[in-house]
Amino acid sequence: MNRGLVAEVDLSAVTHNLKVLRRITGGRPVIAVVKADAYGHGSVEVSRRLQTEGVSLFAVAFAGEGKLLRDSGIDAGIIVLFDRFDPADYFSYKLTPVIQDMTTASAFSEEARARGAVIPVHVKIDTGMGRVGFDPADAVSCAMRIASMEGLYLEGLMSHFSEADLCDRSYALHQLAIFNEVRQGITEKLGRPILAHMANSAAVLSLPEALLDAVRPGLFIYGYSPFKEDHGLVPLMTVKTRIIAVRGLSAGSPVSYGRTFVTKRDSKIAVIASGYADGYDRHFSNNGEMLVRGKRVPVVGRVCMDLTMVDVTDVGGVSEGDEVVIMGRQGDAIITAGELASRINTIAYDIVTGIGGRARKVYSG
Repeated sequence: MNRGLVAEVDLSAVTHNLKVLRRITGGRPVIAVVKADAYGHGSVEVSRRLQTEGVSLFAVAFAGEGKLLRDSGIDAGIIVLFDRFDPADYFSYKLTPVIQDMTTASAFSEEARARGAVIPVHVKIDTGMGRVGFDPADAVSCAMRIASMEGLYLEGLMSHFSEADLCDRSYALHQLAIFNEVRQGITEKLGRPILAHMANSAAVLSLPEALLDAVRPGLFIYGYSPFKEDHGLVPLMTVKTRIIAVRGLSAGSPVSYGRTFVTKRDSKIAVIASGYADGYDRHFSNNGEMLVRGKRVPVVGRVCMDLTMVDVTDVGGVSEGDEVVIMGRQGDAIITAGELASRINTIAYDIVTGIGGRARKVYSG
């Protein structure tokens, strides 16, 4: 038996979600965010499908993720969002760096000069996220210095929203105003347009004025909305496991560590072959549900490293080897990443990269 979870990934849902995206954004260019192994869905397979569907730009977090895509046959543009080390890899693998300080710009210019090459770069502006990027007050002058450096071609300008998923979008609009001011200053001095992109999945759905020259969705592609409305998106992933034992316990029997659950009646308890080592968070202890034979069943007791227990007393015919759905649909019942996130006070991103990221992938569609 393979360890833990299996994630069934339906790539036809990628095609569907991309069509929804293009309808909403008026067909703007898409920079598909496939970092963190495509949010746990498998960056190689997802990127191959997106490239087949005409996506010509991808975004990853670190150069190693970009190298994997190149080695797997992805020949579209790849923007590396955060990594600023080993400039040689960017030239060898035709990766596009995001420049967030002048030290990084100088390092890439030096490498370009040594190679007699030119590399496209995108400049990051910190409009209020507080992580990385140029201060808006210095951004225009720094961008012009970068544009004048030997071997660098200023191709793009970007920033990132910190709260485009909130009902109050005043701060997001404030960030956008800062970005647009910097953008205007750069393009006026440069004398040509550059590719401006800022809209993540939340902004795609909530801030039409932020669509700019290209959009940079992540979660959207994988079938989830940051908001309650699903916008017709289809999740790619269904996460499954198996029952490895069914126990008959009398009333008053404790289940799992710490005796946090004690049966109140004669009960049938199924032992599931997945635990927190597989990404099923320990906070689901006495706080989660799974699907067995198309029925919701509660998690009982503490989630263990390798095992989790559910109460199947009210479900007929349960036996060892039965399929269990942790996330996705079984029959008419469904458990979404959003629901799982709300149960443990986190976000859908955390769920799909955690549970999905550790699961063995099986692809269809």
